[in-house]
Amino acid sequence: MERSVGFWKRLGASVLDGLIIFFPLFILFDLTLGWGDNHPVPNIIQYLVMLILPVLWYGYTVGKKLMGIRIVKVDGQDVGIGTMLMRFLLANILYGLTLGIGVLVSAFMVGIRDDHRSIHDFIAGTYVTEAKPGELS
Repeated sequence: MERSVGFWKRLGASVLDGLIIFFPLFILFDLTLGWGDNHPVPNIIQYLVMLILPVLWYGYTVGKKLMGIRIVKVDGQDVGIGTMLMRFLLANILYGLTLGIGVLVSAFMVGIRDDHRSIHDFIAGTYVTEAKPGELS
């Protein structure tokens, strides 16, 4: 995996996504409509952003772009909607079924493995890299 990214940069990107995209979205829905966590619309928007933005933006989310990292397939190609469905939705189902233990295992995998791949990377055939679009063979 060329220029794969470890735990701290990936965590930083997730925190930035939360602060820039999801926290304001939650506040908007909660203050204007009183929905907050009790309504599925903010969650649906969150899922759509996490699924579609990397497909349209060369593997970047807002947080990943700010951290200079992106999601790619193991062959270096850009991710498509099928890849992101596997990476995000199937992995979240697995993490839910394991009551969060899968998330902890994934965090250790990213921190310990040489290729820094997590469970959801293996499910989807992806990894996170510092390489910009067009730099991977």
